[in-house]
Amino acid sequence: MAAWVRFTLGSALLLAGCAAGDRPATPVTPGAGSTGAGCHSRVETGALPDWADTGFHGDTRAPHVFGAKGDILGVLFTHPLAQARPDGSTNKILWVARTTEPSTLVITATLDGTDTRVTHEVPGGPGPSIIDMPRAGCWHLDLRWAGHTDTMDLVYAERTP
Repeated sequence: MAAWVRFTLGSALLLAGCAAGDRPATPVTPGAGSTGAGCHSRVETGALPDWADTGFHGDTRAPHVFGAKGDILGVLFTHPLAQARPDGSTNKILWVARTTEPSTLVITATLDGTDTRVTHEVPGGPGPSIIDMPRAGCWHLDLRWAGHTDTMDLVYAERTP
């Protein structure tokens, strides 16, 4: 990734981290369309781990969610994630993996308690993406890239407050 792109992404995430403040980790709770069986991933608001802060300087606090294996994390540019936003903004997520070889990140998301499935691809990823979902609720994500796999849950609210 070009140095100016890393700088730009780092600056944006740094601003997102500053906006997040010192809030404690937000538990992910089941949303609409969920059976309540479990959205298990937690939104962390502390500093990004060393392996995920390349290109950042200073305070690297930003809302982020770890994959179940800890091999990947999603940095949430917009938190909370929402199915609809009155301002028309999108759900921006920067995917950062422990492995650095570029490969398309394939995200297969299933809405908890339903057969609703959505697939997103992040070419050259993991990297920056827009991951909007068609319905609110708890989404179980199956993440695949460069021979690696991980999973995580993300909750999308009906609307942002």
